Amino acid sequence: MQKYGKKATKALAVGLTALVGLASTPASATEGYFQNGYGARSKALAGAGVADSRDATAAALNPAGLVHVTNQTNAAVSIFSPRREETGTRTGPFPGATPTGTVESGYEYFRIPNMAMSYRLDPNPWVDVIALTVYGNGGMNTSYPDVFRSAPTAAPAPDCFAPPAGPAIGTRTGVFCNGQAGVNLEQAFMSIAMAKQINPMISVGVAPIIARQVIELDGLQAFSGLSTVPGAVSNQGQEESWGVGVRAGVEITPMDNVRFGVAGNSRIFMEEFSEYRGLFAEQGDFDVPPSIQVGLAVDVMPNLTMMVDYKHIWYSTVDSVGNPSANILNCTATGVGTPAAGAGCLGADNGAGFGWNDISVIKVGMEWRPAERTAVRFGYGYSENPIGSADVMFNIIAPGVVEHHIDGGIQLPIFANWDLEIAGMYSFDNSVTGFELPGVGNPTQQIEIGMHQYEATIGMTYHFDGMSPLQALFGG
Repeated sequence: MQKYGKKATKALAVGLTALVGLASTPASATEGYFQNGYGARSKALAGAGVADSRDATAAALNPAGLVHVTNQTNAAVSIFSPRREETGTRTGPFPGATPTGTVESGYEYFRIPNMAMSYRLDPNPWVDVIALTVYGNGGMNTSYPDVFRSAPTAAPAPDCFAPPAGPAIGTRTGVFCNGQAGVNLEQAFMSIAMAKQINPMISVGVAPIIARQVIELDGLQAFSGLSTVPGAVSNQGQEESWGVGVRAGVEITPMDNVRFGVAGNSRIFMEEFSEYRGLFAEQGDFDVPPSIQVGLAVDVMPNLTMMVDYKHIWYSTVDSVGNPSANILNCTATGVGTPAAGAGCLGADNGAGFGWNDISVIKVGMEWRPAERTAVRFGYGYSENPIGSADVMFNIIAPGVVEHHIDGGIQLPIFANWDLEIAGMYSFDNSVTGFELPGVGNPTQQIEIGMHQYEATIGMTYHFDGMSPLQALFGG
Protein backbone atom coordinates (compact mmCIF):
# COMPACT_ATOMS: atom_id res chain seq x y z
CA MET A 1 0.00 0.00 0.00
CA GLN A 2 2.82 2.40 0.91
CA LYS A 3 4.43 1.63 -2.45
CA TYR A 4 1.53 3.26 -4.24
CA GLY A 5 0.94 6.20 -1.85
CA LYS A 6 2.95 8.77 -3.81
CA LYS A 7 1.75 7.36 -7.10
CA ALA A 8 -1.89 7.65 -5.98
CA THR A 9 -1.29 11.28 -5.00
CA LYS A 10 0.27 11.90 -8.40
CA ALA A 11 -2.72 10.28 -10.12
CA LEU A 12 -5.12 12.51 -8.17
CA ALA A 13 -3.10 15.58 -9.15
CA VAL A 14 -3.32 14.53 -12.78
CA GLY A 15 -7.08 14.25 -12.40
CA LEU A 16 -7.33 17.73 -10.91
CA THR A 17 -5.18 19.13 -13.70
CA ALA A 18 -7.45 17.44 -16.23
CA LEU A 19 -10.46 19.10 -14.62
CA VAL A 20 -8.93 22.55 -15.00
CA GLY A 21 -7.98 21.81 -18.60
CA LEU A 22 -11.44 20.54 -19.39
CA ALA A 23 -13.17 23.52 -17.82
CA SER A 24 -11.01 25.88 -19.86
CA THR A 25 -12.46 24.39 -23.05
CA PRO A 26 -15.68 26.05 -24.26
CA ALA A 27 -18.54 23.55 -24.13
CA SER A 28 -22.07 23.81 -25.41
CA ALA A 29 -24.87 21.35 -24.93
CA THR A 30 -28.03 19.81 -26.33
CA GLU A 31 -30.45 19.51 -23.37
CA GLY A 32 -30.74 23.20 -22.60
CA TYR A 33 -27.13 23.79 -21.62
CA PHE A 34 -26.47 20.21 -20.43
CA GLN A 35 -24.68 17.62 -22.55
CA ASN A 36 -26.78 14.77 -23.93
CA GLY A 37 -24.21 12.15 -22.85
CA TYR A 38 -20.75 11.60 -21.41
CA GLY A 39 -18.17 9.62 -23.36
CA ALA A 40 -18.30 7.91 -26.75
CA ARG A 41 -20.69 5.09 -25.80
CA SER A 42 -23.20 7.34 -24.06
CA LYS A 43 -23.20 9.87 -26.89
CA ALA A 44 -23.80 7.18 -29.52
CA LEU A 45 -26.86 6.08 -27.51
CA ALA A 46 -28.24 9.66 -27.23
CA GLY A 47 -27.41 9.60 -23.52
CA ALA A 48 -29.59 6.55 -22.79
CA GLY A 49 -28.29 3.75 -20.58
CA VAL A 50 -29.00 4.68 -16.96
CA ALA A 51 -29.99 1.00 -16.58
CA ASP A 52 -27.23 -0.43 -18.79
CA SER A 53 -23.66 0.34 -17.71
CA ARG A 54 -20.74 -1.24 -19.56
CA ASP A 55 -17.81 1.16 -19.13
CA ALA A 56 -16.27 3.49 -16.56
CA THR A 57 -18.22 6.52 -17.79
CA ALA A 58 -21.16 4.98 -15.89
CA ALA A 59 -19.88 7.06 -12.97
CA ALA A 60 -21.18 10.19 -14.72
CA LEU A 61 -24.60 8.67 -15.48
CA ASN A 62 -25.48 6.03 -12.87
CA PRO A 63 -22.65 5.15 -10.47
CA ALA A 64 -24.60 2.04 -9.36
CA GLY A 65 -23.85 0.51 -12.77
CA LEU A 66 -20.11 0.43 -12.02
CA VAL A 67 -20.63 -3.02 -10.46
CA HIS A 68 -20.71 -4.39 -14.03
CA VAL A 69 -17.48 -2.64 -15.10
CA THR A 70 -13.98 -4.13 -15.18
CA ASN A 71 -10.71 -2.35 -14.46
CA GLN A 72 -10.41 0.06 -17.36
CA THR A 73 -9.93 3.64 -18.42
CA ASN A 74 -11.94 5.56 -21.01
CA ALA A 75 -10.90 8.76 -22.73
CA ALA A 76 -12.77 10.60 -25.46
CA VAL A 77 -12.88 13.96 -27.16
CA SER A 78 -15.86 15.45 -28.97
CA ILE A 79 -15.74 18.13 -31.64
CA PHE A 80 -18.98 19.99 -31.13
CA SER A 81 -20.36 22.48 -33.65
CA PRO A 82 -23.44 24.52 -32.67
CA ARG A 83 -24.80 26.87 -35.36
CA ARG A 84 -26.62 29.80 -33.67
CA GLU A 85 -28.36 32.79 -35.19
CA GLU A 86 -30.86 35.54 -34.45
CA THR A 87 -33.13 37.31 -36.95
CA GLY A 88 -34.83 40.65 -36.35
CA THR A 89 -37.89 41.88 -38.24
CA ARG A 90 -39.19 45.42 -37.87
CA THR A 91 -43.00 45.34 -37.79
CA GLY A 92 -43.50 49.03 -36.98
CA PRO A 93 -41.94 52.38 -37.91
CA PHE A 94 -39.47 52.54 -35.02
CA PRO A 95 -36.14 50.77 -34.46
CA GLY A 96 -35.44 48.02 -31.97
CA ALA A 97 -32.68 47.34 -29.50
CA THR A 98 -31.74 44.40 -31.75
CA PRO A 99 -30.91 44.60 -35.47
CA THR A 100 -33.06 43.76 -38.44
CA GLY A 101 -31.89 40.88 -40.62
CA THR A 102 -30.01 37.74 -39.62
CA VAL A 103 -26.85 37.71 -37.51
CA GLU A 104 -24.96 34.42 -37.09
CA SER A 105 -22.80 33.61 -34.09
CA GLY A 106 -19.15 32.86 -34.73
CA TYR A 107 -16.85 30.28 -33.10
CA GLU A 108 -18.53 27.18 -34.49
CA TYR A 109 -16.17 24.42 -33.27
CA PHE A 110 -15.46 23.36 -29.68
CA ARG A 111 -13.42 20.55 -28.15
CA ILE A 112 -15.01 18.64 -25.22
CA PRO A 113 -12.79 16.03 -23.52
CA ASN A 114 -13.98 13.28 -21.16
CA MET A 115 -12.07 10.83 -18.95
CA ALA A 116 -13.04 7.98 -16.60
CA MET A 117 -11.17 5.21 -14.80
CA SER A 118 -12.67 2.31 -12.80
CA TYR A 119 -11.07 -0.18 -10.40
CA ARG A 120 -12.62 -3.24 -8.75
CA LEU A 121 -11.62 -3.68 -5.09
CA ASP A 122 -11.01 -6.90 -3.23
CA PRO A 123 -14.20 -8.16 -1.54
CA ASN A 124 -15.19 -5.86 1.32
CA PRO A 125 -18.47 -4.97 3.02
CA TRP A 126 -18.68 -1.38 1.76
CA VAL A 127 -17.45 -0.82 -1.79
CA ASP A 128 -17.04 -3.12 -4.80
CA VAL A 129 -15.86 -0.58 -7.39
CA ILE A 130 -14.43 2.93 -7.35
CA ALA A 131 -14.09 5.26 -10.34
CA LEU A 132 -12.52 8.62 -11.06
CA THR A 133 -14.26 10.68 -13.71
CA VAL A 134 -13.71 14.15 -15.19
CA TYR A 135 -16.26 15.46 -17.67
CA GLY A 136 -17.92 18.54 -19.07
CA ASN A 137 -21.47 18.80 -17.74
CA GLY A 138 -22.48 21.46 -20.23
CA GLY A 139 -22.28 25.09 -21.15
CA MET A 140 -23.23 27.66 -23.75
CA ASN A 141 -21.28 29.85 -26.15
CA THR A 142 -22.34 32.63 -28.49
CA SER A 143 -20.26 35.31 -30.15
CA TYR A 144 -22.21 37.68 -32.35
CA PRO A 145 -20.03 39.95 -34.50
CA ASP A 146 -19.83 43.72 -34.41
CA VAL A 147 -22.44 44.17 -37.15
CA PHE A 148 -23.09 47.63 -38.58
CA ARG A 149 -26.43 49.28 -37.79
CA SER A 150 -28.02 52.02 -39.91
CA ALA A 151 -27.00 55.66 -39.50
CA PRO A 152 -29.07 58.21 -37.47
CA THR A 153 -30.37 59.85 -40.63
CA ALA A 154 -31.82 56.61 -42.02
CA ALA A 155 -35.55 56.68 -42.63
CA PRO A 156 -37.90 56.14 -40.98
CA ALA A 157 -35.63 55.89 -37.93
CA PRO A 158 -32.15 54.67 -36.98
CA ASP A 159 -31.77 50.93 -36.49
CA CYS A 160 -30.50 51.20 -32.93
CA PHE A 161 -33.05 52.05 -30.28
CA ALA A 162 -31.55 53.26 -27.00
CA PRO A 163 -33.59 51.95 -24.03
CA PRO A 164 -33.60 54.00 -20.82
CA ALA A 165 -30.51 52.09 -19.75
CA GLY A 166 -28.90 52.01 -23.15
CA PRO A 167 -26.02 53.71 -24.91
CA ALA A 168 -26.09 56.98 -26.77
CA ILE A 169 -28.00 56.71 -30.04
CA GLY A 170 -24.77 57.20 -31.89
CA THR A 171 -23.62 53.67 -31.05
CA ARG A 172 -24.79 51.56 -33.96
CA THR A 173 -22.98 48.21 -33.99
CA GLY A 174 -23.68 44.74 -32.60
CA VAL A 175 -26.87 42.92 -31.65
CA PHE A 176 -27.33 45.12 -28.54
CA CYS A 177 -25.80 48.34 -29.91
CA ASN A 178 -22.50 47.78 -28.08
CA GLY A 179 -20.33 45.90 -30.54
CA GLN A 180 -19.52 42.21 -30.33
CA ALA A 181 -21.86 40.43 -27.90
CA GLY A 182 -22.12 36.97 -26.44
CA VAL A 183 -21.49 34.59 -23.57
CA ASN A 184 -19.03 31.82 -22.79
CA LEU A 185 -20.30 29.51 -20.04
CA GLU A 186 -18.40 26.31 -19.16
CA GLN A 187 -19.21 23.66 -16.55
CA ALA A 188 -16.91 20.77 -15.64
CA PHE A 189 -17.32 18.10 -12.95
CA MET A 190 -14.85 15.81 -11.24
CA SER A 191 -16.00 12.98 -8.97
CA ILE A 192 -14.82 9.83 -7.26
CA ALA A 193 -17.67 7.33 -7.47
CA MET A 194 -18.27 4.25 -5.34
CA ALA A 195 -20.60 1.34 -6.09
CA LYS A 196 -21.80 -1.69 -4.14
CA GLN A 197 -23.80 -4.80 -5.10
CA ILE A 198 -26.29 -5.12 -2.23
CA ASN A 199 -27.72 -8.42 -3.47
CA PRO A 200 -28.10 -10.11 -6.88
CA MET A 201 -31.01 -7.79 -7.71
CA ILE A 202 -29.89 -4.39 -6.38
CA SER A 203 -26.77 -2.26 -6.69
CA VAL A 204 -26.25 1.29 -5.43
CA GLY A 205 -23.70 4.01 -6.14
CA VAL A 206 -22.73 7.49 -5.05
CA ALA A 207 -20.41 10.08 -6.59
CA PRO A 208 -19.53 13.28 -4.67
CA ILE A 209 -18.91 16.08 -7.19
CA ILE A 210 -16.47 18.98 -7.31
CA ALA A 211 -17.62 21.45 -9.95
CA ARG A 212 -15.95 24.36 -11.71
CA GLN A 213 -17.72 27.02 -13.77
CA VAL A 214 -16.25 29.72 -15.97
CA ILE A 215 -18.21 32.58 -17.50
CA GLU A 216 -17.58 35.67 -19.59
CA LEU A 217 -20.13 38.06 -21.11
CA ASP A 218 -19.61 40.93 -23.52
CA GLY A 219 -21.68 43.55 -25.31
CA LEU A 220 -24.49 43.86 -22.75
CA GLN A 221 -23.74 47.38 -21.52
CA ALA A 222 -27.14 48.55 -22.78
CA PHE A 223 -28.71 46.86 -19.76
CA SER A 224 -26.44 48.46 -17.14
CA GLY A 225 -28.99 51.10 -16.15
CA LEU A 226 -31.48 48.33 -15.38
CA SER A 227 -29.16 46.75 -12.81
CA THR A 228 -28.66 47.00 -9.07
CA VAL A 229 -24.90 47.10 -9.79
CA PRO A 230 -24.45 48.81 -13.18
CA GLY A 231 -20.69 48.19 -13.23
CA ALA A 232 -21.05 44.42 -12.90
CA VAL A 233 -23.21 43.55 -15.91
CA SER A 234 -20.90 43.07 -18.88
CA ASN A 235 -17.29 43.10 -20.12
CA GLN A 236 -15.80 42.05 -16.78
CA GLY A 237 -13.54 39.40 -18.26
CA GLN A 238 -13.50 35.70 -17.42
CA GLU A 239 -14.55 34.64 -13.93
CA GLU A 240 -14.60 31.19 -12.34
CA SER A 241 -16.51 29.69 -9.44
CA TRP A 242 -16.27 26.37 -7.61
CA GLY A 243 -18.94 24.25 -5.96
CA VAL A 244 -19.96 20.87 -4.59
CA GLY A 245 -22.83 18.43 -4.96
CA VAL A 246 -23.49 14.73 -5.33
CA ARG A 247 -24.74 12.20 -7.85
CA ALA A 248 -26.31 8.93 -6.73
CA GLY A 249 -28.14 6.03 -8.31
CA VAL A 250 -29.62 2.57 -7.99
CA GLU A 251 -29.95 -0.30 -10.45
CA ILE A 252 -32.54 -3.08 -10.03
CA THR A 253 -32.54 -6.38 -11.94
CA PRO A 254 -35.97 -8.05 -11.55
CA MET A 255 -35.20 -10.54 -14.36
CA ASP A 256 -31.98 -11.77 -15.97
CA ASN A 257 -32.56 -9.74 -19.12
CA VAL A 258 -34.32 -6.69 -17.62
CA ARG A 259 -32.77 -3.82 -15.65
CA PHE A 260 -34.26 -0.65 -14.18
CA GLY A 261 -32.11 2.34 -13.25
CA VAL A 262 -32.60 5.65 -11.43
CA ALA A 263 -29.90 8.28 -10.95
CA GLY A 264 -29.74 12.00 -10.36
CA ASN A 265 -27.66 15.03 -9.46
CA SER A 266 -28.42 17.17 -6.45
CA ARG A 267 -28.34 20.92 -6.89
CA ILE A 268 -24.67 21.86 -7.24
CA PHE A 269 -24.03 24.79 -4.92
CA MET A 270 -21.61 27.20 -6.56
CA GLU A 271 -19.80 30.34 -5.49
CA GLU A 272 -21.44 33.50 -6.81
CA PHE A 273 -20.07 35.27 -9.87
CA SER A 274 -19.13 38.51 -8.11
CA GLU A 275 -17.92 40.21 -11.31
CA TYR A 276 -21.39 39.68 -12.82
CA ARG A 277 -23.48 40.24 -9.69
CA GLY A 278 -25.25 43.09 -11.46
CA LEU A 279 -26.54 40.71 -14.17
CA PHE A 280 -27.52 37.43 -12.50
CA ALA A 281 -30.33 37.27 -9.95
CA GLU A 282 -29.44 36.93 -6.27
CA GLN A 283 -26.26 38.97 -6.69
CA GLY A 284 -24.49 36.64 -9.09
CA ASP A 285 -25.81 33.26 -7.97
CA PHE A 286 -25.52 30.61 -10.70
CA ASP A 287 -25.93 27.15 -9.17
CA VAL A 288 -26.20 24.04 -11.34
CA PRO A 289 -29.83 22.84 -11.31
CA PRO A 290 -30.76 19.34 -10.12
CA SER A 291 -31.74 16.57 -12.52
CA ILE A 292 -32.97 12.98 -12.48
CA GLN A 293 -32.92 10.18 -15.05
CA VAL A 294 -34.85 6.91 -14.97
CA GLY A 295 -34.59 4.14 -17.52
CA LEU A 296 -35.30 0.59 -18.60
CA ALA A 297 -32.87 -1.73 -20.41
CA VAL A 298 -33.98 -5.02 -21.97
CA ASP A 299 -31.69 -7.61 -23.52
CA VAL A 300 -33.89 -8.61 -26.45
CA MET A 301 -31.17 -11.12 -27.30
CA PRO A 302 -27.93 -11.82 -25.43
CA ASN A 303 -26.10 -9.47 -27.79
CA LEU A 304 -28.87 -6.91 -28.44
CA THR A 305 -30.01 -4.38 -25.83
CA MET A 306 -32.79 -1.79 -26.10
CA MET A 307 -32.88 1.20 -23.75
CA VAL A 308 -35.51 3.85 -22.99
CA ASP A 309 -34.74 6.67 -20.53
CA TYR A 310 -36.60 9.70 -19.18
CA LYS A 311 -34.73 12.71 -17.79
CA HIS A 312 -35.97 15.85 -16.06
CA ILE A 313 -33.96 19.02 -15.41
CA TRP A 314 -35.22 21.66 -12.95
CA TYR A 315 -33.79 24.81 -14.57
CA SER A 316 -36.42 27.00 -12.88
CA THR A 317 -34.99 26.28 -9.42
CA VAL A 318 -31.99 28.53 -10.15
CA ASP A 319 -33.36 32.08 -10.18
CA SER A 320 -30.70 33.53 -12.46
CA VAL A 321 -31.73 30.97 -15.08
CA GLY A 322 -35.43 30.47 -14.35
CA ASN A 323 -36.76 33.91 -13.38
CA PRO A 324 -38.89 35.34 -16.22
CA SER A 325 -37.12 38.03 -18.23
CA ALA A 326 -40.36 40.05 -17.93
CA ASN A 327 -39.40 40.66 -14.28
CA ILE A 328 -37.32 43.49 -15.70
CA LEU A 329 -40.56 45.40 -16.27
CA ASN A 330 -40.82 45.81 -12.49
CA CYS A 331 -37.55 47.71 -12.49
CA THR A 332 -38.34 51.43 -12.10
CA ALA A 333 -35.70 52.34 -14.71
CA THR A 334 -37.83 50.86 -17.50
CA GLY A 335 -40.59 53.38 -16.81
CA VAL A 336 -43.18 50.59 -17.18
CA GLY A 337 -44.01 49.75 -13.56
CA THR A 338 -43.79 51.54 -10.21
CA PRO A 339 -42.53 48.86 -7.83
CA ALA A 340 -40.34 49.14 -4.77
CA ALA A 341 -36.80 50.31 -5.46
CA GLY A 342 -34.67 47.63 -7.08
CA ALA A 343 -37.46 45.11 -7.54
CA GLY A 344 -37.07 43.14 -10.76
CA CYS A 345 -33.84 44.87 -11.72
CA LEU A 346 -30.90 42.75 -12.87
CA GLY A 347 -28.95 41.35 -9.94
CA ALA A 348 -31.83 41.59 -7.45
CA ASP A 349 -33.22 38.54 -5.63
CA ASN A 350 -36.25 38.60 -7.93
CA GLY A 351 -34.34 40.12 -10.80
CA ALA A 352 -34.89 39.21 -14.41
CA GLY A 353 -33.44 35.89 -15.51
CA PHE A 354 -33.44 33.97 -18.78
CA GLY A 355 -36.91 32.54 -18.17
CA TRP A 356 -35.88 28.90 -18.69
CA ASN A 357 -38.56 26.34 -17.90
CA ASP A 358 -37.99 22.88 -16.45
CA ILE A 359 -37.62 20.36 -19.26
CA SER A 360 -38.27 16.68 -19.85
CA VAL A 361 -36.06 14.56 -22.11
CA ILE A 362 -36.73 11.22 -23.79
CA LYS A 363 -33.78 9.02 -24.87
CA VAL A 364 -33.95 5.81 -26.88
CA GLY A 365 -30.86 3.66 -27.52
CA MET A 366 -29.99 0.35 -29.14
CA GLU A 367 -26.70 -1.56 -28.88
CA TRP A 368 -25.81 -4.66 -30.90
CA ARG A 369 -22.68 -6.60 -29.88
CA PRO A 370 -21.79 -9.04 -32.70
CA ALA A 371 -18.47 -10.00 -31.06
CA GLU A 372 -16.54 -9.45 -27.83
CA ARG A 373 -15.58 -5.76 -27.35
CA THR A 374 -17.40 -4.92 -30.59
CA ALA A 375 -20.62 -2.89 -30.72
CA VAL A 376 -22.88 -0.97 -33.10
CA ARG A 377 -25.02 1.74 -31.47
CA PHE A 378 -27.91 3.99 -32.42
CA GLY A 379 -29.82 6.61 -30.46
CA TYR A 380 -32.55 9.22 -30.66
CA GLY A 381 -33.23 12.01 -28.20
CA TYR A 382 -36.03 14.51 -27.73
CA SER A 383 -35.60 17.43 -25.35
CA GLU A 384 -38.23 20.01 -24.57
CA ASN A 385 -37.23 23.55 -25.45
CA PRO A 386 -36.75 25.54 -22.21
CA ILE A 387 -37.28 28.96 -23.84
CA GLY A 388 -40.69 30.50 -24.49
CA SER A 389 -41.56 33.35 -26.85
CA ALA A 390 -41.78 35.87 -23.98
CA ASP A 391 -38.08 35.34 -23.17
CA VAL A 392 -36.56 35.42 -26.64
CA MET A 393 -34.89 38.82 -26.28
CA PHE A 394 -32.70 37.86 -23.30
CA ASN A 395 -31.90 34.46 -24.86
CA ILE A 396 -30.27 35.84 -27.99
CA ILE A 397 -27.01 35.12 -26.16
CA ALA A 398 -28.19 31.67 -24.98
CA PRO A 399 -30.40 30.14 -27.71
CA GLY A 400 -30.59 26.60 -26.29
CA VAL A 401 -33.71 25.71 -28.27
CA VAL A 402 -32.86 22.43 -30.06
CA GLU A 403 -35.25 19.53 -29.51
CA HIS A 404 -34.58 16.45 -31.71
CA HIS A 405 -31.25 14.70 -32.34
CA ILE A 406 -30.11 11.40 -33.84
CA ASP A 407 -26.95 9.58 -32.83
CA GLY A 408 -24.86 6.56 -33.73
CA GLY A 409 -21.49 4.94 -33.24
CA ILE A 410 -19.29 1.86 -33.17
CA GLN A 411 -16.76 0.16 -30.90
CA LEU A 412 -13.93 -2.01 -32.26
CA PRO A 413 -10.94 -3.76 -30.61
CA ILE A 414 -7.73 -2.54 -32.26
CA PHE A 415 -5.01 -4.03 -30.00
CA ALA A 416 -4.91 -6.63 -27.23
CA ASN A 417 -6.12 -4.21 -24.55
CA TRP A 418 -7.33 -1.27 -26.61
CA ASP A 419 -10.75 -0.47 -28.09
CA LEU A 420 -11.58 2.35 -30.49
CA GLU A 421 -14.95 4.10 -30.16
CA ILE A 422 -16.54 6.56 -32.59
CA ALA A 423 -19.84 8.45 -32.25
CA GLY A 424 -21.71 11.12 -34.17
CA MET A 425 -24.72 13.35 -33.52
CA TYR A 426 -26.93 15.66 -35.55
CA SER A 427 -29.44 17.95 -33.84
CA PHE A 428 -32.15 19.32 -36.09
CA ASP A 429 -32.77 23.03 -36.50
CA ASN A 430 -35.31 24.62 -34.18
CA SER A 431 -36.29 28.22 -33.49
CA VAL A 432 -38.46 30.37 -31.22
CA THR A 433 -40.00 33.73 -32.14
CA GLY A 434 -40.97 36.58 -29.84
CA PHE A 435 -40.77 40.35 -29.44
CA GLU A 436 -38.55 42.81 -27.63
CA LEU A 437 -39.64 43.77 -24.13
CA PRO A 438 -41.28 47.17 -23.61
CA GLY A 439 -39.14 49.65 -21.74
CA VAL A 440 -36.05 47.65 -22.73
CA GLY A 441 -36.58 47.53 -26.47
CA ASN A 442 -39.35 48.04 -29.01
CA PRO A 443 -42.29 45.63 -28.50
CA THR A 444 -43.04 45.77 -32.25
CA GLN A 445 -39.57 44.44 -33.13
CA GLN A 446 -39.83 40.69 -33.78
CA ILE A 447 -36.93 38.38 -32.89
CA GLU A 448 -36.32 34.78 -33.93
CA ILE A 449 -33.53 32.72 -32.33
CA GLY A 450 -32.48 29.38 -33.78
CA MET A 451 -29.88 26.64 -33.58
CA HIS A 452 -28.84 23.29 -35.05
CA GLN A 453 -25.81 21.20 -34.07
CA TYR A 454 -23.25 18.64 -35.22
CA GLU A 455 -20.93 16.54 -33.08
CA ALA A 456 -18.25 13.92 -33.70
CA THR A 457 -16.62 11.92 -30.89
CA ILE A 458 -13.60 9.65 -30.87
CA GLY A 459 -12.58 7.65 -27.81
CA MET A 460 -10.28 4.90 -26.57
CA THR A 461 -10.80 2.27 -23.88
CA TYR A 462 -7.91 0.47 -22.21
CA HIS A 463 -8.60 -2.77 -20.31
CA PHE A 464 -6.23 -3.43 -17.39
CA ASP A 465 -6.82 -7.22 -17.39
CA GLY A 466 -7.03 -7.67 -13.63
CA MET A 467 -4.31 -5.17 -12.69
CA SER A 468 -5.12 -2.05 -10.78
CA PRO A 469 -4.86 1.17 -12.83
CA LEU A 470 -1.90 2.26 -10.68
CA GLN A 471 -0.04 -0.97 -11.36
CA ALA A 472 -0.70 -0.65 -15.08
CA LEU A 473 0.27 3.01 -15.25
CA PHE A 474 3.25 3.08 -12.91
CA GLY A 475 4.46 -0.51 -12.94
CA GLY A 476 3.74 -3.41 -10.57
